[in-house]
Amino acid sequence: MTWECAKRMSIMSNQIKVLRETPKCPNLRTLFLGENNLQVISDGFFHFIPRLTVLNLSRNYGLEELPKGISQLISLECLDLSSTGIRELPIELKSLTKLKMLDLSNMLFVGKMKIPRQLISSFFKLQIFKLRPLINRDYPDEEEDNVLNGVNEDLIKELKCLQHLNILSIPPIKSVFALERFLSFNLFRCCIETLELDEFRDSNVFNVLCLENMERLEKLCFKDCASMEEIKIEKLLSSVSSSINYTSQFHTLSRVIIDGCGKLTDATWLIFVPNLRFLSISWCFKMEEILSEGKLGEVADKVEIPYPKPFLKLEMLKLCVLPELKSIYWDALPFPFLKHFCVWGDCSKLKKLPLNSDSAKGNSITIEGRKDWWEEVEWVNEATRDIFLPSLRFPSY
Repeated sequence: MTWECAKRMSIMSNQIKVLRETPKCPNLRTLFLGENNLQVISDGFFHFIPRLTVLNLSRNYGLEELPKGISQLISLECLDLSSTGIRELPIELKSLTKLKMLDLSNMLFVGKMKIPRQLISSFFKLQIFKLRPLINRDYPDEEEDNVLNGVNEDLIKELKCLQHLNILSIPPIKSVFALERFLSFNLFRCCIETLELDEFRDSNVFNVLCLENMERLEKLCFKDCASMEEIKIEKLLSSVSSSINYTSQFHTLSRVIIDGCGKLTDATWLIFVPNLRFLSISWCFKMEEILSEGKLGEVADKVEIPYPKPFLKLEMLKLCVLPELKSIYWDALPFPFLKHFCVWGDCSKLKKLPLNSDSAKGNSITIEGRKDWWEEVEWVNEATRDIFLPSLRFPSY
């Protein structure tokens, strides 16, 4: 390898197991070592790379230890350790006072990984911190001992000290208690882009408006929430006047995934997500409607303004194994940006689609579904069927 004059170097997917040399590269700024079979990095490897600002070690699952010599990277700003087997962060990382991004996501031993106290708070310039999933799969009963299923009180205190933090990735939340604690920290509400409620317990009804002040929320997942019977918008109805744009609460939210929530019958709350671009609903065995006409009528009556047309920015819609689903929306809708509409598994009762001859004007939509489902679709008229017939794709399985 030629190191001396390089400013950027990528040595990814090269089956490298050991880095023993001590390269001298005074000008190197970016080094990508991801997707190798790295197991050992010698203590002297980083001693003579003084200007390195980006180091990517991701997807080296056999790498269980960082060399103490990493403390020499005093110019480092981005450190990606995602998808590695590292068991402990060395205290020597404290020397990286210019660090702006630290990615610890998807690590093999993240539930048992040791993070020295006061280490994270020493990165006073840190802007991005990713720490998910952080669930101790070996000791699931211990989750409630930690505020966010693994993020303990000491770490929370350290995170609160980071004045420049603006993106924070956390593990899935599994209980009302954990969610309430999470929402009580203004820092978290302002930094989270992705929120996953996984196997959410303790509540049959979830008031989605408790998330309305999450300023950066882009992706929201409800996964395996088997006891959740309804996602409500109750707080909005009791507090919003007719003069307020009541869809603005979730203006940053663009991706919603609802998976394995077997008791939900609708997802009417999506009317409050004006910039939704990706929607996936799967394995919800009692889901009858995506948007309920009756529930939307109640909303319009209480706020005294008409609800807006939904899905105006939707680009992808995925529906999978929804055996009771009969309706997405009761009337035809415009889909100016829709590119992919997928109906997989048993959705046999979904016979009417919110489409007419004007729905896809100027837009090319791919519709993927089983042949037996397609043959049972009831169209507004033959003209509409003929428009969308060329869009059909049958799955390969």
